[in-house]
Amino acid sequence: MALRKKKSNKQDEVLIDLTEVTGKAEDFFERYQKQILIGVTALVVIVGGYLTYRNLIIKPKQTEVTEQMAQAEWQFGRDSFALALANPGAGFPGFSDIVKKYSGTSGGNAALYYAGVCCLNLGQFDAAISYLEDFSASGKLTPAMKYGTLGDAYAEKGNFDKALGFYKKAANEESNEVIAPYYLKKVALLSEKQGKPGDAKSAWSKIKNDYPTAPEAGDAGKYLIRLQ
Repeated sequence: MALRKKKSNKQDEVLIDLTEVTGKAEDFFERYQKQILIGVTALVVIVGGYLTYRNLIIKPKQTEVTEQMAQAEWQFGRDSFALALANPGAGFPGFSDIVKKYSGTSGGNAALYYAGVCCLNLGQFDAAISYLEDFSASGKLTPAMKYGTLGDAYAEKGNFDKALGFYKKAANEESNEVIAPYYLKKVALLSEKQGKPGDAKSAWSKIKNDYPTAPEAGDAGKYLIRLQ
């Protein structure tokens, strides 16, 4: 995934290429299918009202938002983040408009994550944080995705303490052999930069012992030697 050119400064020693975090998320709906229904309780005014509302309003709306998101997802997959966010073309809405129009649907919720990633890659870090904080993550992987991307946004803002907190949450959220060691590496690098060699050593040791076949394990040995 093509990303904006990173600033050449000491932060480059810590911040890892964001492409490892954001990915293309093209299989997002296969992993995240739980519908988020906001404010439904207030609409249930008679017995059976919820079922009527769900079948007549929510299901058609969810079908509609899935169709409406297709063009924005296509632009997202092409790394055209500005277009995906605001004007994907062919008369379809961007993720920022989908968030507003389809609030309360799983598609609208997914658009929050997409919009956050778009803003992150466009250098709009405060907007990215706002979208990602509103994103309701559930399941095994999406919480880690949310926390890790928030970590990147705060790291880009230079708020390394918050970034480190989110990287730790991402690493501890799911013991996936891809997700966990990737964020543990970020925890290790950022901890060392923050003057916390003990935390850095602990993170590298966890990678080496718990995820020996992960790509990050190849770096663990040399960093542990340096930290000695």
